Amino acid sequence: MPPTAVVTRRGAERLRAGHPWIYQSDVAAVEAEAGDVVAVRGERGRPLAWALFSDRSQITLRALAGVPPPAGDAAFDDRAWLAARIRAAGEYRRSLAIDANAYRVVHGEADGLPALVVDRYDDVLVVQALCQGMDRRLPVIVEALVEVFAPRGILARNDPRVRGLEGLDQVVEVVHGEVPDVIEVREAGVRLMASPRHGQKTGLFLDQRENHVAAAAYARGRALDAFTYNGGFALHLAERCPHVLALDSSAAAVETTRANAALNGAANVEVREANVFDELRELETAHARFDTIVLDPPAFAKNKASVARAAAGYKEINLRALKLLAPGGHLVTCSCSYHVDEAMLMEIVTAAAADARVSVWLVEKRMQARDHPVLVGVPETHYLKCLILRTLA
Repeated sequence: MPPTAVVTRRGAERLRAGHPWIYQSDVAAVEAEAGDVVAVRGERGRPLAWALFSDRSQITLRALAGVPPPAGDAAFDDRAWLAARIRAAGEYRRSLAIDANAYRVVHGEADGLPALVVDRYDDVLVVQALCQGMDRRLPVIVEALVEVFAPRGILARNDPRVRGLEGLDQVVEVVHGEVPDVIEVREAGVRLMASPRHGQKTGLFLDQRENHVAAAAYARGRALDAFTYNGGFALHLAERCPHVLALDSSAAAVETTRANAALNGAANVEVREANVFDELRELETAHARFDTIVLDPPAFAKNKASVARAAAGYKEINLRALKLLAPGGHLVTCSCSYHVDEAMLMEIVTAAAADARVSVWLVEKRMQARDHPVLVGVPETHYLKCLILRTLA
C-alpha cells in the first residue's frame, strides 16, 4: 500500500477546480512520512490525485500533474514522473526561441513540479527545492537535469526563508560539476553578470526579461530607472536614450549596475546610490523631467496584512514619477507583490494620475516572461504585473 491521505469535501473540490494545494485544515487523515508521495482520496474513498506530503507546512499536500489518480495498491514511480516533467519543461522553453541564455527552466506548480525552481545561466543550472518532497528527491532531480540539459554544473541554491516553513535547512551547494561565482549571460543583445551563489533569487530577476525589451521599444529622451538592481531595464533603455539615470539604495546593486554598464560600453548610464523615495522627491523639487521612467520596486506586500502600507508606497512612487514625466512620456510601472493584483495596481495608478493632475493612456499590460507561465486557476502563479503608460502630450 502506498502512503495515503484523505481530504475533506472542501479539499476535494479544490483539487477538482485545478488548484494543486491542500491546506492542513482540509486534510482529514494521513498515513505518511515527511516528503512522501501520497495517494490522495476523498472522504468516501474516491481516488483524486498523487501529491507530495509535508508534515510541517500549512500547505500539507501539493498535487502532482501529468499522472492519473491512484489505482488500487499501485506504487508511484516518482523517478519516471520527475524525468518526464523536466523533459516537458525543457521542450516548452526550447519552443519559445528565447533570445537569451539565462531563463527559467522549471517554474514550480505551473510546470506541474510543485515547489521546484530551476533557472539556467548559460551552461549552469540553479535549482531550488522548496518543500520536503522535492528536497528529498533532489538527487533524482539532479540526475534528470543532467540527462535532459547536460549542464557544466548545477548549484542547489536552497537558501530561501520559505524552506524554514518546511523544517528544511538553508544551504547552498554544488551538486553536479562546477559552478563559477560569476557568469556572464546575454539578454537580447545586453550582457549581464549573474552571481548564482549570492545574487537575488537565483542570480538575476529573470521574470522581467521580456519587459526589459518591451520598455526599450517605447523609450526615448532622458530616462530614469528606479530600483535598478543590476541595471536590467537601464541597459536596454540606454540603447535608445541619450542618458539614463539608474537609482538603487543598495551599494552592491549600484556596483553591479556600474560593472554591467561598463561591460556593455554604456557610458550614457549614470548610476546613483540613493533612497528612491527621497530621490524622487528631490528630483521633483529640482524640476527635473524625464521622457521615460521605469519603476520596478521590490515586493512591498509580503502578506495580506501589509497590503494597505504597500498600496501607499506604490501610490507614492507612481505619483512622483508622473509628476516627473514629460508630456508624451512613458512610465513603465511594475509590482511583483502577489497580494497587489493587477486591478489594485490600476486603481493605484489611476489615483496617482488624478493627484498629479495628468491624463494618462494605458498602452500595454504585461506580466512575467513566458518562461514563468501562469497556471490557470492558480492565482499564486501570476505575481508580476507591468503596466506601460503614456501621458497625454
